[in-house]
Amino acid sequence: MKQKPIYVEIEMRSHLDKLWEYTQNPSLHREWDLRFSNITYLYRPPYEKQKFLYETRIGFGLKVSGTGETVGVFDKSSSARVSSLAFGSDHPLSLIQHGSGYWKYIQQDNGNLTFLTQYQYKTAYGLPGRWIDRLLFRPLLGWATAWSFDVLRLWIEQNKHPKYFIRSAIVYVFMCLFFSLFWIYQGFTGFETSILAGTADIGLGILWLIPLKRKWIIHAVQACLFAGFAILGSKILLWILLSVFSAASGIVSLQLPSARNTKRKRKK
Repeated sequence: MKQKPIYVEIEMRSHLDKLWEYTQNPSLHREWDLRFSNITYLYRPPYEKQKFLYETRIGFGLKVSGTGETVGVFDKSSSARVSSLAFGSDHPLSLIQHGSGYWKYIQQDNGNLTFLTQYQYKTAYGLPGRWIDRLLFRPLLGWATAWSFDVLRLWIEQNKHPKYFIRSAIVYVFMCLFFSLFWIYQGFTGFETSILAGTADIGLGILWLIPLKRKWIIHAVQACLFAGFAILGSKILLWILLSVFSAASGIVSLQLPSARNTKRKRKK
């Protein structure tokens, strides 16, 4: 079964020239796009497509490299621009063999700008490669594209560098991990007195590991729950600190980029 192309669309407050610079300048592009660790433009003779090299670090000191070429098509008097792209890799760790896609920039009458991409690729390694792509790689790549688009939007709208959001996201992940371990620990120790309460605590701990759409609600409920423990029970200082920590992590979650702020399906 042929996979659908990856499609991501976002709307932001930006001028066309500014967004074009943030996406076409390789030194700026690599700052916000999770898919690339480095992008190097090669020398381009006049009237030829821009060729480039790219690298993506995948951890443990390993990286995947590839090549590509891009060309921008636009009329400065128009309110829309298009940038086409072809890419490929013969690196042994690359699941992508070759592919192509485009970026489209559409200036709206209200001053906002719609930025969208669609791309498709062919995988390497035959049937195993296609299944890995279907079950894991393609969903992860689509999420990374969408998350990066929201990082770009926040960079342009709030003038906050992507490194700020990446650090905040890492801190937030550890916050969620802390609350997850806290409730799972409470659940296992609670089995001695109540199996039902212990199961509920473990379930709450697992819930903290799931990327929910409105997770700030769980932060707010938990903060109130900890505050109630402080009023009704002992260890008042501990529960107050946990309540404040829960509220603070909820505030952090509202400021983070999210792939859900993008559209993942093309309008019919």
